[in-house]
Amino acid sequence: MPDPSPPSNDTGRVIRFRPRGASPSGWRWPVQRSQRGETPVKDLSKYENVKGEDDYRHRMTMNALALVTTSVLVVVGIWLAVSIADMRKKQDCYLQGGRNCNQIAVPQAER
Repeated sequence: MPDPSPPSNDTGRVIRFRPRGASPSGWRWPVQRSQRGETPVKDLSKYENVKGEDDYRHRMTMNALALVTTSVLVVVGIWLAVSIADMRKKQDCYLQGGRNCNQIAVPQAER
């Protein structure tokens, strides 16, 4: 029976995996860029907003549109969940042999 005790940390080892198709002798780990002080991108200034101006109206329009879309999705989801639950109740009633599973509202006659 195997020993149920957990293995100790000093007996473990790290296995380095190499990419598929690479020969074991010709493949080396890539040198970390942070060690050499180089960055992968030369200049990020072209992505900066130099105007300093924010298109507030457009941003608020997009926020309102996102709120409306999210609200519609929530309402449709709730309606769908309620209708599925109602259909499930009706199916359970029919499968149990019920004859009057659909509730029909009949108005009271006046005397």
